[in-house]
Amino acid sequence: MSDIHPDRHLYGNPDAPVRIVEYGDFECPYCGAAAPVLTQVVDESNGRVCLIFRHFPLFEVHPFALTAALAAEASGDRFWNMHAELFAHQDHLDDSHLAEYAYRAGVVDSVIGLAAQPYKAAVEADYNRGIGEGVRGTPSLFVDGVRYTGDIELDALRAATGSG
Repeated sequence: MSDIHPDRHLYGNPDAPVRIVEYGDFECPYCGAAAPVLTQVVDESNGRVCLIFRHFPLFEVHPFALTAALAAEASGDRFWNMHAELFAHQDHLDDSHLAEYAYRAGVVDSVIGLAAQPYKAAVEADYNRGIGEGVRGTPSLFVDGVRYTGDIELDALRAATGSG
């Protein structure tokens, strides 16, 4: 598990002075609502803010969250494209739909079934890291290592990241 980099899913400038870490679940409607806000904060920050996504599938509440996380992880360098597809269609996350989203995201390999199983360790590493950081629900955000408890809306996040 130590070879799984916790910041492997980074959106934005890797050298950004401000980092938002999100623990998210692709089936969580609150994460779905947060996704465009978080990317907008990064996109409008002139390279000052980046977003790191970590998996925290609430599998006891969301029956497709784990398979969606595995599919996203299996998407490799197309992760952010798959991230967008999953949140855009979070009400249909069964295997046949996951395969279609992967195709749309430009993923050439399978992201479902046995092909996704090698990515279980990465999803577990994120989940366990989240548990260790006190995460109990999604979305859970940390701005530069400090838990963010404000509203997940544009002006509040701009203020919290100093990018507004």
